Amino acid sequence: MSTGKRAGSRKGARPPRTLNKAALVIGAAITLCVIAWGYLVYAAIDFGTAAREGSGGSAWAFMGLASLGAVACLFVGLLLVARLSRALGITAPPPTSAGASADEPAVPRPVGGKRAAR
Repeated sequence: MSTGKRAGSRKGARPPRTLNKAALVIGAAITLCVIAWGYLVYAAIDFGTAAREGSGGSAWAFMGLASLGAVACLFVGLLLVARLSRALGITAPPPTSAGASADEPAVPRPVGGKRAAR
């Protein structure tokens, strides 16, 4: 082991890990969306089977509603996956244009690019 004024460890103390509550809530919401999506797909299959067997026109309507609900749950779940990746730091927010703050809308770009603006 070396001695001297720079002989110490180069690593600092690790900060304590904190619980990311936003990611936890988003993860729970994704889980609920996936469970609801699975139930609605199962219900749509069940209503479709009943409708094909001739149990009335309401089965077709329920099958359509269950299918639309399943599509909506899957869409919301995918949106939440994008939010989760942002909350975990996997992806970054889109860059803002230079000089624009978060409160002001960005200045529209000139048609034709930089050469046309000259």
